[in-house]
Amino acid sequence: MGSANSGAGVKEETSTEGDGGGGDAATAAAPDASDPSADGAFAEGEKVLAYHGPLIYEAKVQKAELRKDEWRYFVHYLGWSKNWDEWVGTDRLLKLTDENIRKQQALEKNQNTDKNPKSGRSTQNKPKDSKLDKEDPRSTVSKGKKRKAQSGVEDDKRTSENLVKLQFPLTLKKQLVDDWEFVTQLGKLVKLPRSPNVDDILKKYLDYRTKKDGMIAESVGEILKGLRCYFDKALPAMLLYKKERQQYHEAVRDDVSPSTVYGAEHLLRLFVKLPELLAYVNMEEEALVKLQQKLLDFLKFLQKNQSVFFLSTYDGSAGMDESDTK
Repeated sequence: MGSANSGAGVKEETSTEGDGGGGDAATAAAPDASDPSADGAFAEGEKVLAYHGPLIYEAKVQKAELRKDEWRYFVHYLGWSKNWDEWVGTDRLLKLTDENIRKQQALEKNQNTDKNPKSGRSTQNKPKDSKLDKEDPRSTVSKGKKRKAQSGVEDDKRTSENLVKLQFPLTLKKQLVDDWEFVTQLGKLVKLPRSPNVDDILKKYLDYRTKKDGMIAESVGEILKGLRCYFDKALPAMLLYKKERQQYHEAVRDDVSPSTVYGAEHLLRLFVKLPELLAYVNMEEEALVKLQQKLLDFLKFLQKNQSVFFLSTYDGSAGMDESDTK
């Protein structure tokens, strides 16, 4: 499970793994119609769907307790090690309905899991495979030096993935779903160039932190530079749907940086892929934890300014060439 779930890919119609999204307009709606809001909405022993990161997994309610006027549920993710069992609130759970299963499947396809079989819980379509528990990132790390001596690089990678976890706010999860639907289902594209673009948003966040902290934090500036670099490199490689390729080649030419052309919609897709990308960065655990905190703060900033940064609808027309369709 781990941080791979913080990443989401693209439905089969995309050439990437970096886009979050899923479902049609009805299922894409935030989990308000499906999420339980009444106390005790889930019973012990009930099979449910549970959010972990921006993806949804099958789970079973083991315990239900009322804590400080709020119901909490201890869930076990079906087919996965008990190491992943955890207490969650009602906002993380969905009823096991056909509509919610479709939403789950859309997000699953969006993750493009087949290309990342070793990334956390990405092989969920085989939940009862006993190998999953053996390859659980936590249990792998806990096997100690012998295992690490055999595959030290893989263990280091998984350790990093396990440390960097980005819990997306629900409204941003819905944004990812809507993004997927507009492009892959409705044949719409984000009209380029975007305003504000990625550079503008990063600058606005730096101004926001500077005003809030009373100073320019060098660490924040370095992280924002890193995000811009990651975005420019990752966009053509893993953040575009197939139907967006032609638009990219037309919009990004010569020495133009994608961060000056694209906006929040594609920046959010980068955050879905960051845990996987950061797995290859050699950083101390303490530094990774601090980085995670700053990235989560940036996500909250995006959420706070969601109505300003994100388009509510896409109106650019996507080419329907056969090469772009499945």
